Amino acid sequence: MRTASRGRDTSKWAAILLFLPPALLLFSIFVVLPAGEAGWYSAFNWNGFGRPTRWIGFDNYRFVFDNRAFGTAIANNLLVIVVSLVVQLPLALTLALILAERFRGAVALRMLFFLPYILAEIATGMIFSFVYDGNYGLLAAIYGWFGAEAPHLLASPATAMPAILVVIVWKYFGFHMMLFIAALQGMDRGVVEAARIDGATGWQLQRHVVIPLLHPTIRLSVFFAVVGSLQLFDLVMPLTRGGPADSSHTIVSFLYTFGVMRMRVGFGSAVGVILFVICATFAFTYKRWFMRDE
Repeated sequence: MRTASRGRDTSKWAAILLFLPPALLLFSIFVVLPAGEAGWYSAFNWNGFGRPTRWIGFDNYRFVFDNRAFGTAIANNLLVIVVSLVVQLPLALTLALILAERFRGAVALRMLFFLPYILAEIATGMIFSFVYDGNYGLLAAIYGWFGAEAPHLLASPATAMPAILVVIVWKYFGFHMMLFIAALQGMDRGVVEAARIDGATGWQLQRHVVIPLLHPTIRLSVFFAVVGSLQLFDLVMPLTRGGPADSSHTIVSFLYTFGVMRMRVGFGSAVGVILFVICATFAFTYKRWFMRDE
């Protein structure tokens, strides 16, 4: 018994020594070093050319928080998170509970709802920029059937962000739906059948048996939704580029517009550091409080 235990320990340490160093090397090259460089550059007034020499300390961070558009970007990211949690995930869960059952056409419907997630974000943005076009797009055609003039949703600060939110829900709910379907198909059916034999109604079965068994997957889906919402960028740029009047910026589009496009690399690096801190804080806190046993 002791020899077998030693053999398992030796195999475990051999696997650690074999696989951990390459993973740590890649993590250091692609995560730790870029994050450290961004922190260093954020202390300079630098346009990206030559070596940074104009040290300004924490002024870039002050400039970021003093910028009105950054406050709008933070608010928009929070709005995306709320819509993802309140609309997108319940929609995905409801469809998963329906499509996890075996009936004619279920597989085809799953693929139909999952197809938007396969589309590249840039392609999705280009498609919906045509759909929302008030002059020649699909929306204009629909309004034309009723003899009305179509609104220009992406050209108004009041409607640009709601229009983007519709695209976000359409684009990503299929991913979460497939996560829930996979969890439902891997669920212990014996527990469900026992509850059904005990006389549980369909609603009671879903509420007290199925959904509690889905809690680990729901927590994982919430994590993906929040982190993805914080990093939202590819859909915003082809639709509005953060406009009009900076009303639809997210943190990443703000970084790109005010940092990269305007050659303020130090300023953009400060925004990147802020975003990294927000994401890392959320990830570690969420893992500590909601996924500690997983």
